[in-house]
Amino acid sequence: MTKGKLYMIPTYLAETTPCDTFPAANADVVKSVRHYVVENARTARRFLKSIDKSIDIDSLTMSELSEHSVNANTAQMLAAAENGEDVAMVSEAGCPGVADPGADLAAEAHRKGIQVVPLVGPSSLLMSLMASGLNGQNFAFSGYLPIGSELTKALRKMEDRSQKEKQTQIFIEAPYRNDKMLQTLLQTLKAETRLCVARDIMGPEELILTKRVADWRKTTLPELHKRPTVFLFLA
Repeated sequence: MTKGKLYMIPTYLAETTPCDTFPAANADVVKSVRHYVVENARTARRFLKSIDKSIDIDSLTMSELSEHSVNANTAQMLAAAENGEDVAMVSEAGCPGVADPGADLAAEAHRKGIQVVPLVGPSSLLMSLMASGLNGQNFAFSGYLPIGSELTKALRKMEDRSQKEKQTQIFIEAPYRNDKMLQTLLQTLKAETRLCVARDIMGPEELILTKRVADWRKTTLPELHKRPTVFLFLA
């Protein structure tokens, strides 16, 4: 029996993103797939309906896979693909599998010989790098950094690597700690290091701004509390 595929379907970065920006080829996949693995069932249902109001949500199988999933049975989530039907992974926002539990599902698919098909769509990490003016040929994404006293150590180590290798450092923070993170960056990084703050990408209050740390220290800082934000710097 031919196995089904696992489609990795990117979603909107902001709820205000117009539905007509969703690629038509992706919409065709959404309309055809009956088995979904999602980070959040409520928002996934809303997303699917925004693509096609005629989709019968109740007829779909939908399993949740998130950072809160304990002992998630990714093999069971791919049972339909083993039986020849396609499965799709949908994240809360952006690209599944990137800073996202969808990576576990993709890894399981590879173990089972199931083709993983990434679809085109927005990535806040790449979009922030594109607009930052920092080095796009050598960069590293570190996900979430440690908290407390270990944060300063991590930042200094990253800055040292950035300076030696001309490597852009990219990371994210829990939204409620964004303002504190920006303050820590300005206190820790060297004055000449270029820092980019990318807030609410594709949202109504999008801000992507790169300045030297010395210049950031002289300006009124943007409001980042509980706002999706990507931080980037290059020493």
